[in-house]
Amino acid sequence: MKFAELTAGRRISLGPLAVDEGEVLAFAGKYDSQWFHTDPERAADGPFQGLIASGWHTCAMAMSLIASEVLADSESFASPGLAYVRWPNPVRPGDSLTLELEVLEQRVSDSRPSLGIVRWQWMMKRQGGAVVLDLEATSMFRLGEEGRS
Repeated sequence: MKFAELTAGRRISLGPLAVDEGEVLAFAGKYDSQWFHTDPERAADGPFQGLIASGWHTCAMAMSLIASEVLADSESFASPGLAYVRWPNPVRPGDSLTLELEVLEQRVSDSRPSLGIVRWQWMMKRQGGAVVLDLEATSMFRLGEEGRS
């Protein structure tokens, strides 16, 4: 999608995305090796009563959907960061995830008219509707003449 299409109030639904145990273990083994992400037997007796995906893996899965379905072929080039990130419920192998995006703000920078800014909320849910990721991101877009119209 182009910057011009990401107008305030726009809602976009993406997914579903299936969560694979092998990917949960591989991601955690490389990037977040806490036992409740890497050891299914120990995790079964832990506070989550089973293996759960790293919150950072959950973010990566959301980013994968957005990169391929929304930002591909756009003018997007960077993000200065997140206002917040929350993981209110765990993601487990076998879950089916959907991502709901809401554009909160779209504007052209006052000081750099070649820069478009989108502030949006990403909310990922698993089957049944439980929220597993809630974040607010800011994305930057490089604009040409067509992007500013």
